[in-house]
Amino acid sequence: MMSVKINPLGLAVVAICIVATLFYIFGTSRGWVRFSDEKVSMKELLSVSICLAERGGKKVKEVFDEGVLNEQSKGKTKEGLNDPKTDGDMKSHRAIVYGFQKVYPGLTVMSEEHENPLKPFNAKAVPNVDLHLTEVSDVIKSDETVPLNAISVWIDPLDATYEYSERKDKDGKDLKHFVTTMVCVVLDGKPIIGVVHKPFKDETVWAWVGYGVSKNSLPIHGSSSKDTIKAIVSRSHTGKGEQVLQSAFEGKKLDIIHAGGAGYKSLEVLQGRADLYAHVTDIKKWDICAGHAILAASDGKMTTIKNNDINFSPDSGAVVKGGILASMNKHSYYSDKLSESLKVTEGNS
Repeated sequence: MMSVKINPLGLAVVAICIVATLFYIFGTSRGWVRFSDEKVSMKELLSVSICLAERGGKKVKEVFDEGVLNEQSKGKTKEGLNDPKTDGDMKSHRAIVYGFQKVYPGLTVMSEEHENPLKPFNAKAVPNVDLHLTEVSDVIKSDETVPLNAISVWIDPLDATYEYSERKDKDGKDLKHFVTTMVCVVLDGKPIIGVVHKPFKDETVWAWVGYGVSKNSLPIHGSSSKDTIKAIVSRSHTGKGEQVLQSAFEGKKLDIIHAGGAGYKSLEVLQGRADLYAHVTDIKKWDICAGHAILAASDGKMTTIKNNDINFSPDSGAVVKGGILASMNKHSYYSDKLSESLKVTEGNS
């Protein structure tokens, strides 16, 4: 009869390999999420998103008040303008991203800003957040649990960096009211939670689609003027926006409002100070995701200029080609007019 001798050293090597494999699969945050059925309370996630948007906003304001932004350039925009990054962007980015990492290890977070190399994450150094904000529980009376690996988050740590670094326009008017910090939760490619925080007004607007909105975000469907179409556009990344709008609504009274920050402009539409927000060049998803959710929660709409839905899944890319349109009503009408005008304008260029 043949006998089999087991080599103790070989057995030890096999055991170590098995342990290492199990640790890789289950011991890392992403591996654990991938193989587990961990569920997340969306009501708690909303509270966390509000806390972190406001935490980022505090960093933005602190840097601004200190007066040293340490501005750098990320390059040129498609319109040929400088695309700045400041300490306010980066400190807000860390505050928000590290906050999510502490509460939800393994959560997919897409941020406008990046660090290379990434600074080490120390959970003990990250302040806790309130999972049960009173302002949320006062409005939201039910909850939903969702698998963590079905959720992704888009954040803009500092929207309107151009205005933030510029501080005042050529006429001496203050620009910091355009600045926001934004968090957006996406499920199945659709924005379902949006948070827009204005750090220089200490005001936060939030919404959870199908469940409720903050008390300060009740919508106004249409501007106060019945005879004039009020269109809000970027003051620094307009592109051919004005030309497209003027052509689209030729013969009608048109008031074009210039403003900084996609978050700010989305709220202007929500609150009835603009009928539509149009951006006719490429735009990043972290700029528009939170506004998209907030508008949708109040029966408003944000789409491409051609009225197509926007996919916010993490693997769908960060850019929306050709721009976006947001409105609280008459969305199809505005889309048809702008699409035709854009086609003519591009044909003549």
